[in-house]
Amino acid sequence: MRGATEGINLVAECWGRTNLKAGDEILLTHLEHHANIVPWQVIAERTGAKVVVTPVTPRGEVDLVAFKGLLNARTKVVAFAHVSNALGTVNPAAEMTRLAKAVGAVVLIDGCQSAAHFKVDVPALGCDFYAFSGHKTFGPTGIGVLWGRPELLDAMPPYQFGGDMIRKVDFAGTTFREAPERFEAGTPDISGAIALGVALEYVMPIQAAAHAHEQTLLAAATERLQAIKGLTIVGEAPEKVAVISFNIDGGHPHDIGTLLDADGIAIRTGHHCCMPLMKHYGLSGTARASFAFYNTLEEVDRLAVSLEKARKMMA
Repeated sequence: MRGATEGINLVAECWGRTNLKAGDEILLTHLEHHANIVPWQVIAERTGAKVVVTPVTPRGEVDLVAFKGLLNARTKVVAFAHVSNALGTVNPAAEMTRLAKAVGAVVLIDGCQSAAHFKVDVPALGCDFYAFSGHKTFGPTGIGVLWGRPELLDAMPPYQFGGDMIRKVDFAGTTFREAPERFEAGTPDISGAIALGVALEYVMPIQAAAHAHEQTLLAAATERLQAIKGLTIVGEAPEKVAVISFNIDGGHPHDIGTLLDADGIAIRTGHHCCMPLMKHYGLSGTARASFAFYNTLEEVDRLAVSLEKARKMMA
């Protein structure tokens, strides 16, 4: 896979196009990245299926009561992020999967934001597909992983065609290899796969310690930012990865990012490829600070000091 985006598109196209029909429902959540919205919208238009959206609470959690209420016999696909890239919310993925499977739905989990932050036990989650991107796990860009149940992958037709994914080619017809090879048309990103493997070999043994350190940074940063006058944190779920989205009264997120950049602090600003979520909260976007195991408490202090200075400049 070139990343989680291609993996989700593959499932939507190869599983969805084959199995969805008019009247079926695809259940998403308001927390989704565009890459886990648009492929389902397109396949819904092609098949006559309908996209249904689970709302989120003011704190940025999936409304589980609403989620349960939306599940029904027409629900054929449930696709959701393990962790919100915009808010850092950790979704109860195993519980959501269990509820979805109870109505017979196929479950896809976008694991981009979880794979690097804590250990993921895919069999324990019980999902049918799990996708993540290499650059989120400190590997190269342009490569990722799609895990799928073998029985589902074997029943899915390919949607890209070319060399190496074929068993036999004849002008009278072509037969394809079994999964996963049937989904790997053309020359694969060999160097990217090797580099991703090295990155995972580095990250996986330190995940527990890294997660604990990141949670320390998150707690410290949350306390410091909450003390800044006029700063509002967007997304305060009790279980989060080390991500804080926020706004400052009187300041546009892009201005906040520019002022922090002048102090040598890099954050992300904008809608974070989550425009429906921003619309849900009545926002054009947020500023977002993200922490990893290589960050320090001193850097948290520098962020807070720089934000206080930025707030005064924008007042």
